Amino acid sequence: MYSEDDLLMISALQHLLFCPRQCALIHLEQIWTENRLTAEGRLMHEHVHEAGSDSRGAVRIEYDMPLRSLRLGLLGRADVVEMQRQPDKTWQPFPVEYKHGKPKKDDSDLVQLCAQALCLEEMLGCAVPAGAFYYGVKKRRTEVAFDQRLRRVTEEAAVQLHTLLAGTITPAPEYNKRCESCSLIDTCLPQTAGRRGRVSNYMTRMTTL
Repeated sequence: MYSEDDLLMISALQHLLFCPRQCALIHLEQIWTENRLTAEGRLMHEHVHEAGSDSRGAVRIEYDMPLRSLRLGLLGRADVVEMQRQPDKTWQPFPVEYKHGKPKKDDSDLVQLCAQALCLEEMLGCAVPAGAFYYGVKKRRTEVAFDQRLRRVTEEAAVQLHTLLAGTITPAPEYNKRCESCSLIDTCLPQTAGRRGRVSNYMTRMTTL
């Protein structure tokens, strides 16, 4: 169990799985640069969070809901949690995360949403088997089942996040195609990673002759 002082942002899990260096630059070095994609995503979140709360028949909707898990050491806010009334009169939480873009090929978005579900389970003492994304590009929901694999990956990512941010070392840059969509590309300079490596190898060879 973690203490209140040890809690890390749920959103950092998405940063970690997208790129550990990006995660460290944001959460260790406190570096942030906005580009068009991040600005559009921020505006979408702000619009959703302004809605407050709502009720639609058997569904009670909570916007910008605070979340916390002492077991995983995480805190954050859910864009939307739909409380769905069940036949036995209990309420079933269903988290919905809004994303500006489209579904990713990796687990980074899925882990962020699953972490919200695990927080809700701990806070409310009930199972949260599923949630959904609303992707701006597709303009429709994509439902996600929180199966055992995704729960395990999420819990492991939380441990990795605490390990990374407990240290003081930012991982070295490593360029790949995802770098082009990162708002920190001009700070990170991943394109120079290969050149730095070649220079370092050259200097090592020269000094050992």
